[in-house]
Amino acid sequence: MTVENSIAVVTGGARGIGKGIGEVLAEKGATVVLADVDETSAQAAADDLPGESMAVGVDVTDPAETEALAAAVVDEYGRIDVLCANAGIFPSADLDEMTVDDWDEVLDVNAKGVFLSVQACLPAMRSQDYGRIVLTSSITGPMVGYPGWTHYAASKAAITGFMRTAAMEVADQDITINAVLPGNIRTGGLDDLGEEYLDRMRASIPKGELGTPEDIGHAVAYLGSEEAGYVTGESLVVDGGQTLPESQLAIEEISE
Repeated sequence: MTVENSIAVVTGGARGIGKGIGEVLAEKGATVVLADVDETSAQAAADDLPGESMAVGVDVTDPAETEALAAAVVDEYGRIDVLCANAGIFPSADLDEMTVDDWDEVLDVNAKGVFLSVQACLPAMRSQDYGRIVLTSSITGPMVGYPGWTHYAASKAAITGFMRTAAMEVADQDITINAVLPGNIRTGGLDDLGEEYLDRMRASIPKGELGTPEDIGHAVAYLGSEEAGYVTGESLVVDGGQTLPESQLAIEEISE
């Protein structure tokens, strides 16, 4: 897919899925801007990328900072072709113990952060009548649930709802807005949970293995490409078949 010579912004790009997205886009010839609240780690990740890259510190919950991010990219490169609004957090809190602050923090980063990042980058895309916006949602919320993540699930479902209407508003300017819905992706955070936990996760996936950040990167590369120009307002599930079985018995049937 053609992302070569594109200027691509990845929020939450310092580590995990965001870093994997940046690596795939860079390998395919895009100039990648890694934006993250941890600018030091974003710069370290950018330094490891092939080709032209840039790191920018940004708090995606602050409209002044997302606007400054977009301005910095336009000042440096003259345009923004691809935005991957990926920044997100996933703390766990049971419903009966969750505080209003817990709820607000997750919704602010995961949902408001998407809105502000998209809003900040749209003027540059409108000015060139071209843009590819890819949002990182999740299977958790839009498709499935998991105890302790009501706030996270709500934020990720909000992203897909936002996407459908936003995509309509910009469709006539060759700007697309789509979402990737990752399943269980092996990142540093999951490794901390231990091998026994990872084995249980693998056992719930028909493919029998966890995904990688690069798997999400390849999905983003497609949705961020010129060729995906007739795809908008859609969700691409990348989960190794995790959401396919109707029960654990179905997994056991294919494992025999």
